[in-house]
Amino acid sequence: MADIAYQYRGELVDQVHGGHIAVTDHTGRLLWKLGDPERLTFARSSAKPIQAVPVAESGALEHYGITQRELAVICASHNGEPFHVKAVESILHKAGLSPDQLCCGSEYPMYVPAEDALKIAGIPRAPIYCDCSGKHAGMLITARHLGEPLENYISPDHPVQRRILSVFADMCGVEESEVRLAVDGCGVPVHALPLSRLAQGYARMSLPSLFDPARAAAVRRVTSAMTAHPEMVAGSERICTQLMAAFGERLFCKSGASAFYAVGLRDRGIGIALKMEDGASSIVPYAILSVLTQLGVITPEEACSLPSFQDRNLYNNHHAVVGCTELVFRLEPCGVA
Repeated sequence: MADIAYQYRGELVDQVHGGHIAVTDHTGRLLWKLGDPERLTFARSSAKPIQAVPVAESGALEHYGITQRELAVICASHNGEPFHVKAVESILHKAGLSPDQLCCGSEYPMYVPAEDALKIAGIPRAPIYCDCSGKHAGMLITARHLGEPLENYISPDHPVQRRILSVFADMCGVEESEVRLAVDGCGVPVHALPLSRLAQGYARMSLPSLFDPARAAAVRRVTSAMTAHPEMVAGSERICTQLMAAFGERLFCKSGASAFYAVGLRDRGIGIALKMEDGASSIVPYAILSVLTQLGVITPEEACSLPSFQDRNLYNNHHAVVGCTELVFRLEPCGVA
């Protein structure tokens, strides 16, 4: 593990945040690294763009008239803002499904203003507000279109999850038997591989021409939906939305729980995977902007164009500055991009 950031309180280092970074090409060749690039890591919600590929391959999008904007929310860990909720409801309605069939668990929106609005209105938690409801809607419409059981679609043995495992392994250049499985927060299988393999998955997604025509079209459709509608992939005040809104012609990206992050550099066959060892998700936006700057994907000036993620000060309850976060890492070159 390598140090990524120091968090100061006053003049003293209060916390040291360490982690790992892998940058690979589409063949799996390691280009840059920090810490242990082979650290076995759960992709968490960064797997959602890959999980959307079998939805696109199934024919369900065409059959039910799912728009690119709605496909973007299938790839999302959304805020639960009203436009996210309406998009998920629309997907389900088009397939004759009900929000009650979502098995992602009842939640309030992750975006505090949206949560507060529901609480003020006396509206309880519900699966539709869960940040994973779009992904689950995609799973449900695929099962319905292919005539598969709608019940227990979250089980590892369900055809929906078997297809996802197959696509995930193919995207990351491994055999299915190499993928470690557990249960994610929303109940579906969650996939783990060495960090470098997860980076390779995003690298391969960035070059759809690597795949047969049907899969290439599905991959291109997924990543294009994300970059055309970045607000659907995350929402207000989120790094995924801001990065793709600013630089979507260059990259696509997706956050994952427990401080995981993945980026694909479009048409370059390069993928980036980052994992904070202590799960400090608040450090991830600063770190990923630094990675993109160090790699020359964006300039320092362009990084500064995302003002929400330039303020590294630490504030107390009185909104007074009491410390700051300092990034302390440099990527180690392993090869030539």
